[in-house]
Amino acid sequence: MNKKQNRLISTFSAQITSTISVALVLLVLGVVALMGIAARSVTRDIKENMGFNIILAEDAADQAVNNLKQRLGQSPYVSSYSFFSADDALRQWQEDTGEDLSGVLDVNPFYGEFDVKVKELYANIDSIGAITETLKADPAVGEISVHTEMVETINRNIRSVAIVLIIIAATLLLISFMLINNTVRLTIYSRRFTIHTMKLVGATPGFIRKPFLINNIVHGIIAAVVASAILAGLLYYSHSLDAFVAYAVTWRDAAWVFAGILITGVLICFISALISTNRYLRLSYDDMFK
Repeated sequence: MNKKQNRLISTFSAQITSTISVALVLLVLGVVALMGIAARSVTRDIKENMGFNIILAEDAADQAVNNLKQRLGQSPYVSSYSFFSADDALRQWQEDTGEDLSGVLDVNPFYGEFDVKVKELYANIDSIGAITETLKADPAVGEISVHTEMVETINRNIRSVAIVLIIIAATLLLISFMLINNTVRLTIYSRRFTIHTMKLVGATPGFIRKPFLINNIVHGIIAAVVASAILAGLLYYSHSLDAFVAYAVTWRDAAWVFAGILITGVLICFISALISTNRYLRLSYDDMFK
C-alpha cells in the first residue's frame, strides 16, 4: 500500500470519525428537544385541568341552566366542562356513604354544579378571576369556587421547571457548538498544508474555502440524518412501550425536531468550517506547525 492510499484511508477515517462525533452530539440535542416537547405536553395537560366550580343557585330554572351550558360550551376560555345535577350529587353521596339523605331530610340538600376547565392560556389567577366575575352575574349561578392556592402553586412550579429546562437546553447547545467546532477544526487542521499549497499556486480564498465548506455541510447533513434515524428508532420503540409517550410526543412534533437537528448540524458545521478555514488562510507556513 503506497503513501497516497494510506493518506486517503487516513482522511476517510478522519471524516467518518468526525461525522459520527457530530451525529452523537446532535442525537443528544434531539433527545433533549423531545424531552422538552414531552414536558410541554404535560404542562399543557396540567394547566387545562385547572379551573373552577360553579354551584347553581337554589332557584335556578332549567332554562337558565341550559343557557349557562350553552354559554360555557361556546366560551373561548373553556377547554371542557362537566355538569352534575342535584340528583347526580345525591346519588353519588348515597353510593359513597350508603346514607339516604332524601329519606331523612325529605328534600335534596345538594345543588347542581359545573366543573369547568379552562384553556392553557387562561390558566392563571388573573384570567380565572376575570372569567368568574362575569359569570357571577348569570341568574343560574349561586356560587363560584376557585382553588386559588393550588393554581398559584402549579403555575409557580411550572415556571421553575421551564427555567431549568431552558438553562439546560442553552448549556447543551453551547457545549454542542464547542464540540462540533473542535471536531471540524481538527479535520481542517489535518489539511492545513493543502490550504497553504493552494495559496502558493494562486488560488483565491473563496476558491479554497468552497470545497471545505461543501464537504462539512455534507457531513452535517449525513450526521443529522444518522442522528434523526436513531432518534426515530428510539421514539418508535418508546411509543410501543407506553401510550402516554405517543400522546406526549407525536410524530409531527418529532418531524420538527428532525428538521431542527438538520438545520443545527448544517449551520454549526458550516460556521465552524468557515472560521477554521479563514484561520489557516491567514497563517504563514511557519505558523502551520504551531
